[in-house]
Amino acid sequence: MEGKKADVKGKSADIIMQFNRPEGVHHMESLLPKSVKRRVHALKRLQLQCANIEAKFYEEVHELERKYAALYQPLYDKRRDVVSGAVEPTDEECEWHSDREEEDLAEELKKKAAVEEKKEDSATTEDPKGIPDFWLTTLRSVDMLSDMVQEHDEPILKHLRDIKVKFSEPGQPMSFTLEFHFETNSYFTNAVLTKVYKMKSEPDEVDPFSFEGPEIIDCEGCQIDWHKGKDVTVKTIKKKQKHKGRGTVRTVTKQIPNDSFFNFFNPVKVSPEDPMDEDTELTLAADFEIGHFFRERIVPRAVLYFTGEALEDDDSFDEEELDEGEEEDNDEEGDEDEEEEYDPQKGEPQPAECKQQ
Repeated sequence: MEGKKADVKGKSADIIMQFNRPEGVHHMESLLPKSVKRRVHALKRLQLQCANIEAKFYEEVHELERKYAALYQPLYDKRRDVVSGAVEPTDEECEWHSDREEEDLAEELKKKAAVEEKKEDSATTEDPKGIPDFWLTTLRSVDMLSDMVQEHDEPILKHLRDIKVKFSEPGQPMSFTLEFHFETNSYFTNAVLTKVYKMKSEPDEVDPFSFEGPEIIDCEGCQIDWHKGKDVTVKTIKKKQKHKGRGTVRTVTKQIPNDSFFNFFNPVKVSPEDPMDEDTELTLAADFEIGHFFRERIVPRAVLYFTGEALEDDDSFDEEELDEGEEEDNDEEGDEDEEEEYDPQKGEPQPAECKQQ
């Protein structure tokens, strides 16, 4: 018996050493005695049952999100009305004192009477309606979103009235929809632009133990009905062509993709049968991350992003990710040099993912 015990201990030590080596992790099961391997298989079946229960848990969480979204909505509607200027909040509703405001309260009270008197005397004093550029400022405050917003997008985003999240109805496949509500403008006829994110909450058949909760599996944008000459997702370039025989010169007008926030509503589409290349995978992963960020952070806490307070809690990028972003910026600068010869008009260089679309 002692010999057998020593032998088992030796095997256990070998297994532990093998497990500690990264290249041996996948061979762990093959090193186990047959009787132990059999029991491990039983544990795997239990683990699979746990994964299936976890999937049901997240389905119920989704139902709770949908339920509470209905409770939040009246507050979001009032936020929209205040932002747009449709409703003026009462003095009681505007009461808010931060620590710094309390420190400066005496000074504020001293200045208040003089300021109010000056406003009454000045007929030209401008009183802005609602909270101007609320959503534009909010989007600009977040790194991952500000990179999407181009200078030519800003006049359009000034017309953005509200952003809503709608969850799928009971019994329907799990999804959520981002709705961007715009006031009437001279750029497009749509009152609402939508982006639907389709999700699944079930273990993968091939790799069930990789399940960590609901994941976005696809997204669908919408068609933007641009007014003539107002589509900021494309830019027009002119190229001169010389006829070889006659020597005459003609000018050819061509449209090419343009960087724009509104490309967000025209996501990359891939076929489930076709393998994705690395660039496409990265583009979709970034799109899914942005969708989650709108749903979980921007819409619920918009005012805190507008003021910048929420940014203190958001470490969107670590140092390593910033380094990678800097490398991408350098690549884009190289592309710009090439495009300047091709496109004499002012405009931003086209990123790789935009050209693929």
